[in-house]
This record gives sequence, structure tokens and C-alpha cells, in this order.
Amino acid sequence: MNKAELIDYIANRQDCTKVEAERIINVFTDAITGALSEGQEVALTGFGNFYVAEVAAREGRNPSTGLPLSIPAYKQPKFKTGKKLKDACNL
Repeated sequence: MNKAELIDYIANRQDCTKVEAERIINVFTDAITGALSEGQEVALTGFGNFYVAEVAAREGRNPSTGLPLSIPAYKQPKFKTGKKLKDACNL
């Protein structure tokens, strides 16, 4: 399911317009993005948790030349599934 299909699904399920459904999705993703950028975790009981993980600096190789290069540390968003979501996928 892509974003357009999700908008259609929400619009049909909630009896609202596609514009309102898209606004709902945008508010949801903005809220998660904002919380993660502030270092907060977003926990949706039964669905899962969004959080930020630290990735350590490491040495890598340029695939074209084979020369070593330094990859700096960075923060990466992660998602851990909740029990209800896992169970729904394993019926």
C-alpha cells in the first residue's frame, strides 16, 4: 500500500474527503518526525515503538576504488513492532 492507497482507505473508512485523510496522515508523520528529531520515543501500544538509535563511526571502503574511507557516526530512526502487529502478520 502506498500513500495514495492509504489516503483512499482512510477516506473511505472514516467517511471523510481525501484532502482531510491526507492531512491526517501528514499530521501523524509530522508528529513522529518531530518527536524523533527531539530524541523522544513514540510508543503506540500494540502497534510498535518508533525510536532513534546511535550508529557508531566506522571504516568503510569506496566500492569503485577500494580505498578506505571514514563513515561518521549518525542517528538512525528505527521501529520495533508490537505484539498485536506481530500476531496480525503471523495468522
